[in-house]
Amino acid sequence: MTFWETKSLKDMNQEEWESLCDGCGRCCLAKLEDIDSGEISYTNVACGMLNIKTCSCTNYPERQRYMPDCVALNPQNVAELKWMPTTCAYRLLANGEPLPTWHPLITGTRESVIAAGISVKDWAIAEQDAGDLEDHIIEPPA
Repeated sequence: MTFWETKSLKDMNQEEWESLCDGCGRCCLAKLEDIDSGEISYTNVACGMLNIKTCSCTNYPERQRYMPDCVALNPQNVAELKWMPTTCAYRLLANGEPLPTWHPLITGTRESVIAAGISVKDWAIAEQDAGDLEDHIIEPPA
């Protein structure tokens, strides 16, 4: 059995925790929240620190310094972040569900995320090119 099948999120070490991220970039898309209803609208606009070609943060260790709205995932908050993609390994494991078959921990390659159509690589827009976020609202990513 694998570590993600035998350990709880809170029992994982840092390396195991970080390896759960599939690198899809979906959590790095801008979201808009309706102040009255609390409804979340998703956009195709990537965080200014997301390299859209690689779907990785350009300065992951210091991301919160430069992007104060960036939410650091942890075992305590991951189950409560309803805006996280339904395909997210952190969310899946927090809910007692298995990793998807395309996940890099299963396939051994990050290319499987792109092949499965999960990555934002081919459709996200850079923040500096977007303009008004309301013009970029999309259906929530799966």
